[in-house]
Amino acid sequence: MKKILIITFSLLTIISFSQEIGINIGDKAPELSYENPKGETLNLSSLKGKMVLIDFWASWCRPCRIENPNIVSAFVNYHDKKFTHGNGFEIYSVSLDTKQNNWIKAINTDKLFWEYHVSDLGGWNSKGAGIYQIRSIPSNVVIDKNGIIIAKNLKGATLQRFLKENLIK
Repeated sequence: MKKILIITFSLLTIISFSQEIGINIGDKAPELSYENPKGETLNLSSLKGKMVLIDFWASWCRPCRIENPNIVSAFVNYHDKKFTHGNGFEIYSVSLDTKQNNWIKAINTDKLFWEYHVSDLGGWNSKGAGIYQIRSIPSNVVIDKNGIIIAKNLKGATLQRFLKENLIK
């Protein structure tokens, strides 16, 4: 019995460490670590334990600005809820802006009042967008409490439906 437990533990350890980092559903999401508008570094991994929407957007992107009210609604309705994939819902916004003033103005105008806004101000050369191979915006990735990608490009009613379906009742 002791040997079975040791073998089982060893296999579980190997499986947990062998999780592939990538950008496909089922992969461990690549780490992102960029500065917020105040110059503080915010790491995606600091949100472990929560379900997280990684949102790629920009102030100059009209479709992004049209989608922002849907994202605000999702945050308001689900931020403090418990999910099968995490305790709480957070948004990690990655801006593809090149001008900090425009980025901050859009955050305020669109009432994007969550804490996790980051950018390297690289525009389409944003390192985060490159890591996730973002070719158009708005784009997003949903990760679970363990940082595993569980969905991609959920917008509007589809995002709301996904969140509702994954609530713990």
